[in-house]
Amino acid sequence: MEQQIPLSHEASAGDTNMRVTASLPQEVVQCIENARFLHLATCANNTPHVSLMNYTYLPSSPYSRGPVIVMTTNPASKKTNNLTTNPNVSLLVHDWVSHRPSATTSQSRRLSSGSSPVRAPPSSLAALLYNLNASAISSISATISGRARLVDRDSPEEHYYRDVHLENNTFDDAMVDLGGIAAGGGVAADGEEKGVLTNGVGPGTGTSRFAAGEEVRVIVVGIRDVRISDYKGAVRDWVIAAPGEDETDTGVDGV
Repeated sequence: MEQQIPLSHEASAGDTNMRVTASLPQEVVQCIENARFLHLATCANNTPHVSLMNYTYLPSSPYSRGPVIVMTTNPASKKTNNLTTNPNVSLLVHDWVSHRPSATTSQSRRLSSGSSPVRAPPSSLAALLYNLNASAISSISATISGRARLVDRDSPEEHYYRDVHLENNTFDDAMVDLGGIAAGGGVAADGEEKGVLTNGVGPGTGTSRFAAGEEVRVIVVGIRDVRISDYKGAVRDWVIAAPGEDETDTGVDGV
């Protein structure tokens, strides 16, 4: 049984308990492969920006010996502008399913009535989702840090990543996630609010419009480190070793 330490500022914000690995832990790979979207955080001029993105994970490629995340974006998007000035990014991916429970009586009603709020019993859907999160089916989130770059236009590398990304993000028309986002709509082509699904995937959106359009830019994020958190608050940190570096166990898991 692995040793665990109490969650503290050092364990949560520090790096003394990081482990070094040449590849992503299997539970992170499973999370990445199960999830449909990720959140991409970029920053410029000390102003952060978050986008909801479709993505493709590759443990390696002809152009990278280490694991990478591939995305596409409109060249005029805010994230593109941010990446040109600051290539450091953070990605959040999780396979949790969620349901917002009914809120309790508002504070104003409590004050006016003088009575305590009555919490509605949890719905069967809420109970189902909680049980899913408590099982191995859906249990962690992964915060990934890395360095992003825009692949050179019309290069063999760009064609390779674009083709792989397009194939990975083409789904059956009938696919609908638990959140009610159908394959034909939901979030924007580059994660911004434009009324079509990321990368234009789905019926009637023109799958190649945003994944293979002439103006689309391909983003490749080289993964530097990853933090694993579960729904109970357990935290573990991993650093991805550069090719040729030895794996060294530098600490224990943080809880």
